[in-house]
Amino acid sequence: MSVEPKVFDHVKKILASFNGKYMTGDVLKRTAIIEDLDKYDDQLMEALLSDQLIHDTYTKKIAGVEVFEVNQFVSMLEFKDYWEDSYTKYSNKIGLTAGGKFIDENEDVVLDFPYKDCVLKAGMTKEDAKDNDEPFLNEVIAKPEIDELLEPKVFVNAKRYDADGEHEADSFTDTDNLIIKGNNLIALYSLKKRYAGKVKLIYLDVPYNTGSDSFKYNDRFNQSTWLTFVKNRLDIANDLLTDDGVIFVHLDDNEVKYLGVIMDEIFGPSNFAELITVVNNPRGRDYGGIANMHEFIYVYQKSEKTVLNPIVDTEKKFPFSDKFGGFEIRELRNRNTAFHIGNRPNLCYPVYVDLNSEDENGFYKVSLTKDANYTFEVMPKKSQGIQTVWRWGKDKFELNREKNVVAKRMKDGYFSIQEKYRKNTKMARSVWWDKEVNGERGTIHLREMFGNKVFAFPKPEGTLKRVIEIGSNEGDLVLDFFMGSATTQAVAMKMHRRFIGIEQMDYINTVSVPRLQKVIEGEQGGISKDVDWQGGGSFVYAELMEKNGGYVKDVMSAKKMSELFDVFERMKDTTDFDFRVDLEKFQQELHGFSDVDEARKELLRILDKNQLYYNYANIDDSNVRDLVDDADYKFNKSFYED
Repeated sequence: MSVEPKVFDHVKKILASFNGKYMTGDVLKRTAIIEDLDKYDDQLMEALLSDQLIHDTYTKKIAGVEVFEVNQFVSMLEFKDYWEDSYTKYSNKIGLTAGGKFIDENEDVVLDFPYKDCVLKAGMTKEDAKDNDEPFLNEVIAKPEIDELLEPKVFVNAKRYDADGEHEADSFTDTDNLIIKGNNLIALYSLKKRYAGKVKLIYLDVPYNTGSDSFKYNDRFNQSTWLTFVKNRLDIANDLLTDDGVIFVHLDDNEVKYLGVIMDEIFGPSNFAELITVVNNPRGRDYGGIANMHEFIYVYQKSEKTVLNPIVDTEKKFPFSDKFGGFEIRELRNRNTAFHIGNRPNLCYPVYVDLNSEDENGFYKVSLTKDANYTFEVMPKKSQGIQTVWRWGKDKFELNREKNVVAKRMKDGYFSIQEKYRKNTKMARSVWWDKEVNGERGTIHLREMFGNKVFAFPKPEGTLKRVIEIGSNEGDLVLDFFMGSATTQAVAMKMHRRFIGIEQMDYINTVSVPRLQKVIEGEQGGISKDVDWQGGGSFVYAELMEKNGGYVKDVMSAKKMSELFDVFERMKDTTDFDFRVDLEKFQQELHGFSDVDEARKELLRILDKNQLYYNYANIDDSNVRDLVDDADYKFNKSFYED
């Protein structure tokens, strides 16, 4: 089997035509090539750019002018080992680097790791695991393959769920909630045209990469594989966020150190908001020397426009009340002596108290004007010999005076001017205790909904309620592309947000969608009572249309060699194979296998993993249109073109 990329084959053919100037036998004279590229040698440039694949891969338009990306082309030529046994120019070492140098050589920090310049589709099902040799596609040498991989895909089996049950869906609008079954990286790029810059909040409960969770990929570079997997998805997530959006990423201590550096690179270090500690096991685990009792949530804002909301304290009890409602009192004087009459003279003015106006709470009326009633003058107190000031200017004071400003007599006879504070909100803290955030554990909630344990370690609705409350407002769009049991979507619906969820695993149809149906029906678990949820809402469900994915299922179900041979014969007629495969040689080798499992692995390995789903661009081709029913065809046109 040939393993040389398509682009490299084209380069070698072109350079061979220069009669030994750039090649000795089959070996490239890289120095000579790079020197002539630096000089923009006319003959060499013309020969390279006349090749359509090289032209498409290494040119881009800037201000209407085509530019040849010489640096990327040279970068490809310089890494000899890159071509022979790897898909990445990065060394097989994880570390903090800047400008290609490790941290001890440079003060600017980024995280480099094997496969960093690659795209990893990374399905989570058995057929996509390590044994099937899923390729890392390099962003430079495999650009056409990556473009193909990330093109918008055809949706099928579109359904609408609402209070009246399940219906056929042949249209889609921006007000619809959306659930997608399929690979999340591919699905995200299918959303890009419609939703770029429109998602207010992203919450991700990423695979923890513990070795015991659902993320079981390449053992040799398990960590860098995980980093590549996450980076690919965070890159597109960043594109989907609104200018004032925010992203929360939930994980444990296995990858928390490196993830922070990656998120700095993608979202910018200045947009780091907080690393929240979630205490989910107060007793701690009983191993490891130190009992771990928490997980983490990274919070990054999209820009300085992002505003995080305070959280509502539903149990707060106010000590006082009046005709406007409950309140507590806060001193109106600014106790910070950095603000004083010298630099804030406009905040230092007299307030007058009506000594005959004491109410049932012991408060007195106030005014900015001295008259027959308002006779007692109060100035901000001095502190450490410094004349302090009020927190409000005169205009704001007068606007709030009647409803929210009073005087209170102190023990020394002096009057303190007080603000009636009526808000039952507070700024979120960086440590969340499960007992504080969650009224009900996620596992218990799902067991009550479905009658048995249907999902391992679902997040509690209380945790998502706090995330959604901090990061969004009613009507905003919330995205979770590691959907799992649909906790994020259930809470978003109950809190009157719009939502998108993406999940590849089959439990989407046995747990996730049925759960959301129960939410529509008004189920009363989780946060339902806290937010007075009575049911309602709707969502649209759709699947990415499988292409090679159908053959994956056929191969996995074959039990005998004869059945595998039959599948391969059908595959030869219609499927897309990995471009690196010599089919004639493979067919000879397949008939030499005696072990069904080994033959199955090889058949899966030669499938083009970029072609697991049909591209929307081909929906009107006869061979695709015949496979899409009329309702789904209308749904796709509505989703992508309306």
